[in-house]
Amino acid sequence: MKKMKKIIGLLHVLMVTFVFCQKKFDVVFEADYKLNYKLSKASNYKKTTTFALLINQEASFFKNMNKYIGDSLEVEKVDIPLNESMKYVTDFRETIGTTSAKLYVTTEINYADYSYEEINSISWKMKNEFKTILGFKCQKAETTKYGRTWTAWFTPEIPFQYGPYKFNGLPGLITELYDSRDDYRYTLYSFRKRKYTCKSANTAMRAKATTKEQIWELLKNKIAGRMKVHEQFIENKEDLEMIRRNAVEAEKNYNPIELSIY
Repeated sequence: MKKMKKIIGLLHVLMVTFVFCQKKFDVVFEADYKLNYKLSKASNYKKTTTFALLINQEASFFKNMNKYIGDSLEVEKVDIPLNESMKYVTDFRETIGTTSAKLYVTTEINYADYSYEEINSISWKMKNEFKTILGFKCQKAETTKYGRTWTAWFTPEIPFQYGPYKFNGLPGLITELYDSRDDYRYTLYSFRKRKYTCKSANTAMRAKATTKEQIWELLKNKIAGRMKVHEQFIENKEDLEMIRRNAVEAEKNYNPIELSIY
């Protein structure tokens, strides 16, 4: 009996992994979030963008709305003029698949796609505080993850243990999430039933499988890697040097959502 349970468990893991390697994802509900964020330590300027959280009974997909639309147009083979395609540029190139056991992440670094898996492990502290968000009664919870202290508000009225980015595992959908410095604040603005098959959940079918540790190494060397790409197309040395200086300055002040690997 134990052996049979292990086999069933392994088959389930393989099936879920297979799902996240495919373009398609069967959507039952969609939760949309607005994000206010600050990418530079040297400025108080904040930007705003939106995300779609696609949900079914087994898993969720989280991706930036610009990427979601751009990928959908690509899958449908819609011809987009170059100036029009700029509307779908985003600071957030990740696609994040979530199950109760693992996170499946696909991301782009220096114009190349990579994928990695991460153990889904968040320890929440429940607080006896409540408020209403989007008409739903929500409870407060806190955690420390990825080098930041986070506050989440979740609602048991929507019984899905998912939320924005990699945050999940509470007894209800996360409706608001922000770090203690308020550099990143996600707020739910729409939740609705949407029974359809998303054909563009993960379009990076040729992403190179790697580890999160290797992703961090790639990010450390991101400037050098990007400069190698620029050198293939830009001959003017002064232009290249200006690009390099700007990249170094931006990297020095970069304020990513994850300040540590775990």
